[in-house]
Amino acid sequence: MSKDLFMQLREQEVITDNFLPTKKELVKSSEEFAKGLIDGGEVNIQEVYAQALRLKESLTKIEAVLKGALGEESAEFYGMKSTFRNGGSTLNYAEDPIYAELKADLKNREELLKMAQKQDIIDAYGNTVPKVSVTYRKSSLAISF
Repeated sequence: MSKDLFMQLREQEVITDNFLPTKKELVKSSEEFAKGLIDGGEVNIQEVYAQALRLKESLTKIEAVLKGALGEESAEFYGMKSTFRNGGSTLNYAEDPIYAELKADLKNREELLKMAQKQDIIDAYGNTVPKVSVTYRKSSLAISF
């Protein structure tokens, strides 16, 4: 099935007049291709999804290895532009004792706020810990292989 899916993707690419489609064109034609698979009803969507994930992982690894071989220079090639950026630096805030103490206090406050959702809590300063609002995360389907 993986070979068939790859060939279908390749055929879809060849159908377009532009040998090197833009990112926008790729996204649009890929979306149309996927919707066509779903609407056509001729394939097992779970099987095609599993193969698509495998291809995605394979292409991600290929892309990473090839990107590593490009070197550290800015360049333009085949309608793409690469720009080299130096990594920069990050301060180690936790080395500052005041920062570390404030961060620990925040962590402790988070725990109090979690407990306050279920019961009435008084903090170390004698204040009632409020019940804060809740923001729900989007549901998702986790896939692993």
